[in-house]
Amino acid sequence: MRTIIRVLVSAFALWLTTLIVGGSGDNGIWIVPIGSGEYDYLFTLLLVALVFGLVNGTLGKVVRVVSIPLYILTLGLFGLIINGFLLGVVAWLSGLAGFGLAIGGFWWGVLAALVLSLLSGIMNGLLGTNKKRDR
Repeated sequence: MRTIIRVLVSAFALWLTTLIVGGSGDNGIWIVPIGSGEYDYLFTLLLVALVFGLVNGTLGKVVRVVSIPLYILTLGLFGLIINGFLLGVVAWLSGLAGFGLAIGGFWWGVLAALVLSLLSGIMNGLLGTNKKRDR
C-alpha cells in the first residue's frame, strides 16, 4: 500500500513540477500524453512516475555508488546532477515509447530534479511514507 501511495505522490509532484518548471516552446519539462482521451494525461503521469521509480531504484543506485567520490568532493551537490541525468533517462525511455516526459535540455532536467525532490520530500514527509516500517 505504501508503494502505491509513493507512486501517487511522485505523480502529483511530477505534475506540480511540470507546472513550476514548464516553459514555453522547448524550454522546461512537459508531459506528452498517450492519447487525447479524458484520463490519458493522468495515466501518463502515473506511468512516468512508475518508470521514474524503477529507473531510480535500479540505475540510480548503481550510478550513486559509482559516484561516491564526487558526492564527497561536492558535498552532496552532485546528487542534483545525478537526479537530472535520471530524469533524462526517463524522458529518453518515454520518448522511445512515443509519450511521457519531455525535457528541454540537461539543465532543465537538473532544475526539474531539484523541484521534484523538494516537492516529493515535503509530501512524503507530510504523509509519513518515508518512515521505516516497525517490525
